[in-house]
Amino acid sequence: MAFKWYFLRCQSGREKRIRDNAIQRLKVAGVDEVVPQVLVPYELVTDMKGGKKRTVEKKLYPGYLMVQADLAEADDPKVIQARNTLRGVDGLRDFLGSRGEPTSISEAEVTAILSRMQDSESRPQVTIGLNRGDMVKINTGPFDGFDGAVEEVNAEKGTVRVVVTIFGRPTPVDLKYWEVEAV
Repeated sequence: MAFKWYFLRCQSGREKRIRDNAIQRLKVAGVDEVVPQVLVPYELVTDMKGGKKRTVEKKLYPGYLMVQADLAEADDPKVIQARNTLRGVDGLRDFLGSRGEPTSISEAEVTAILSRMQDSESRPQVTIGLNRGDMVKINTGPFDGFDGAVEEVNAEKGTVRVVVTIFGRPTPVDLKYWEVEAV
C-alpha cells in the first residue's frame, strides 16, 4: 500500500469532533486500513490570560484535516467506499485538489508539519501579546508597581524589555513576559 497525506476541507471550529466522527465511521465501514490516520494539525502555544499562564492548542490550518490514505487505485471498491464514507461525515467537505480529486501533500511538507507538531509538544511556543510601545505594569520583583513602555519583545526567550522611569531617568529592564501585564 502506498500511503500519502491529503488535506480535507471541514467546518471550521469543529475539527476535533469531525475527526473523531470520521475515524469512527471508517472503522464501522471496515475501511480504516485504507485511511489509517486522520489528524487535526496543531501546535501548543503558551500565553497569558487573566494573569495566568496557560498552554492551548492552536490549529495550524483551521478548517482542514490531514488524512493519511491509500487512494492510488481510484476504482478499487475499498477506496470508493472510504471516499464515500468520508463524504458522508457531517461537517466534512471534500479533498483539497482540483474538481474534488485528491491532491497529495509532498513528503517535505508532511515532515515539516509533523515535526512542528512534535516540537511544540516538547517546547510550546510562547505568544506574548505585547508590541513595541505598549504600556505595561510590572507585577513582580524589585520594580513591582512600576509602569513602563515596551521597547523590545523576544518571543523565543519569553522576555520583554521595558523602559521604566527611575529617579527621572529612563531605565531599560529585562523581564519575563509573565512579570508584566498590559495597562
